[in-house]
Amino acid sequence: MKLHERFLNYVMYDTMSLEGKDTVPSTPGQKVLAEALVEEIKSFGIEDVRLDDKGYIYGSVPANVDVDSPVIGFIAHLDTSDAHPSPTPGKEPRIIEQYDGGVIQLDSGDKLDPELDTGLKNAIGCRLIVTDGSTLLGGDDKAGVAEIVTALEYMSTHPEFKHGKVAFSFTPDEEIGTSQDNFDVEAFGADFAYTVDGADFGDIEYENFNGASVTVEIKGVETHPGEAKDKMKNASLIAMEFDAMLPPWERPEHTQDYEGFYHLMHINGDCSSCRMSYLIREHDRDRYEERKAAVKRIGEMLNARYGAGTVTVEIRDGYRNMAEMVRPHMHLIDFAKEAIAECGVTPRVPAIRGGTDGAELSFKGVPCPNLGTGSFNHHSLTEVAIIDHMEQCCRAILKIIEKYADFKGEKQN
Repeated sequence: MKLHERFLNYVMYDTMSLEGKDTVPSTPGQKVLAEALVEEIKSFGIEDVRLDDKGYIYGSVPANVDVDSPVIGFIAHLDTSDAHPSPTPGKEPRIIEQYDGGVIQLDSGDKLDPELDTGLKNAIGCRLIVTDGSTLLGGDDKAGVAEIVTALEYMSTHPEFKHGKVAFSFTPDEEIGTSQDNFDVEAFGADFAYTVDGADFGDIEYENFNGASVTVEIKGVETHPGEAKDKMKNASLIAMEFDAMLPPWERPEHTQDYEGFYHLMHINGDCSSCRMSYLIREHDRDRYEERKAAVKRIGEMLNARYGAGTVTVEIRDGYRNMAEMVRPHMHLIDFAKEAIAECGVTPRVPAIRGGTDGAELSFKGVPCPNLGTGSFNHHSLTEVAIIDHMEQCCRAILKIIEKYADFKGEKQN
């Protein structure tokens, strides 16, 4: 099966993850896809592939070289974002056979304009995959899943391809930030790994945001507005005060590169109560701690103004910056650079303005940078996958595997 055909099959599975669910995975469709993947991988003749009760796939391909090289692993996630009510294409996505560099009109009326979507400028002459504009495509991260599975199929059908032991895993619930909560490092069994979960092919990412999620609960006092004097506490207005005390120039739309931000994700409330959800992101660890302290101080200030217990601020740490864990093992970056260059693309090493499973995994003892998949506009109805770049990513995965087959360096585990 061709890589893009495999991808088109995977994106038709509804695997949207949902926050707040008490099951793992958070939605049943993720396990349905996982079960299908296990059967597909077994059909290649790979015997070591297993699905646990939480929807995690672990497996490996044994070495066919007599070299004591480290075990290299590859990871992608099964779930898609809940950024839109319709996360799965209602019909098979459209293939544009040879993109001419112009504006792409979607059936929904939305447009893909290369002047606004700079990823298109690198796709001229390539084959693209888009939806009708009413749903997500699911390139994040079914492009990564398809690329890893295609690499596994190649290894299984080309015994002349020399490789050390290769581990692989497909995980649920990455989009809601809980995939590493139940990840079994021992079952994975890799010394080093790559997540295949980025955007533009050629990107190698090993610096990411430190990230936290913040929940702000506000309790108001509701009365008849005609009798509200010195009684009413409007929770929604207090929420507006809270947000106004955060610097507006430190929002995602005003920041870039290594600049951190506060991002208001959701707000819901009325006079009696209001709930807000924020993301905090910052590359620098000290500044990250300062941001968390700042939202706590705002809560304390508003409680001093409106009464104890009016504002409750809960902070949950998420990703940490993996750079400190990857830098001692720069062969991960060097081999990826060489592999991408051998595919005819100049490698780039940008910092991630987000996080990946690899960030948490790196702190569990498996240094794990991230590779771009060849898809972009993730979490958007104008998401695009570039078939040619996805194929290049698969070739780069195989080249990295080849390089580790001859690597006699360190092992982690």
